[in-house]
Amino acid sequence: MINAPYTVLLVDDHAVVRQGYRRLLEHKGEVSVIGEAADATEAQRLFKTLRPRVVVMDITLTDISGIEATRRLLMHDAGARVLIFSMHEDAIFARRALQAGALGYVTKTSEPDVLLDALRCVAQGRRYVSAQIAADLAAADALVPGATHQALSAREFEILRLLAQGHSVQQIGRNMGLSPKTVSNHQTAIRQKLGVDSALQMLQVAERLGLLPHRPAWPN
Repeated sequence: MINAPYTVLLVDDHAVVRQGYRRLLEHKGEVSVIGEAADATEAQRLFKTLRPRVVVMDITLTDISGIEATRRLLMHDAGARVLIFSMHEDAIFARRALQAGALGYVTKTSEPDVLLDALRCVAQGRRYVSAQIAADLAAADALVPGATHQALSAREFEILRLLAQGHSVQQIGRNMGLSPKTVSNHQTAIRQKLGVDSALQMLQVAERLGLLPHRPAWPN
């Protein structure tokens, strides 16, 4: 047990989900949720204001992904401690989140105690990856060490994810602060790196990578 609660900023685009996780996290008195954000823009604002010990971040947000939001938080504050808590069980998301600077990655199918263990580790500056995700990462390394999607930059991966979610070039530009022309140029580079010739083929690759939309998980 600790002397004072770990302060947490909870980032998820569903209010009911946030309420459920707030109850779960605060149940044993170890955690104090001092703020909630529905999107990355709000998360950045509250992080600067509230200075939480840990940011518990979903990946699927309404503006940019939690992975891109994590990268931006770390650019603002290299000491930010982010725990990704997501529906995505695919190793590619965990890898990208850790590359962006997240200290932990836990899926929403994990037991409640796993989330709390992960939060404790991340709050102390230690990395935590749930057992199944760690095994999947190791398996992915063994099976596809030269996978073409790994050549995508963080920005390209985010644009690919948004395209797979059905966002237009104009919408992506607004969300990421880029011109439509720049987004289009990135789209061309993505196709080249993935070795595809059309938007349909690119979408098929995105589907294989698990980038298509997932339904939100609702806590008990």
